Amino acid sequence: MKEHDSRAMRQYYDLMASYLTAVCARYITQEEELKDVLQDSFIRIFSAIDMFEYRGEGSLRAWSRRVVVNEALNALRQSKQLSPISYTEQLPDIQEEEPETDDVPPDVIQRFIRELPVGYRTVFNLYVFEDKSHQEIAQVLHIKESSSASQLSRAKNILAKRINEYKLHNNDKQ
Repeated sequence: MKEHDSRAMRQYYDLMASYLTAVCARYITQEEELKDVLQDSFIRIFSAIDMFEYRGEGSLRAWSRRVVVNEALNALRQSKQLSPISYTEQLPDIQEEEPETDDVPPDVIQRFIRELPVGYRTVFNLYVFEDKSHQEIAQVLHIKESSSASQLSRAKNILAKRINEYKLHNNDKQ
């Protein structure tokens, strides 16, 4: 490897590590596993960079994000964490209204997302952050579209409940 290539990879790593770590952390909650997945992602990015096709500003960032998401999903599959899940807490059948989140710090919302059961969290992330349809999620995760929709609904319900509890608790302190 040429010194120039090595320097360019280091610059890209320094520029993107924080962003791609945040992307990975939406799927992988265990610190050691997150580091492993991120390392595998950068290896894949650097070894497959010749397959990247520039499509304008932001395309390398988007391509790198897709690599990280795919590596995270592969890690979840390999560890069998993406098996069908059941949530033991009884949730009402009626969907709670989406709460206002303006007064909830982003790190709190991120923590609530990371605390979701892995299946709910994965579907939620793919739907909300990766803009995937239920059909696409079903194909990627090897589940039925109705399972994707159901898991998203439950994830949103859990998050709404957690956010409302947080706001109630923090409003009491003021």
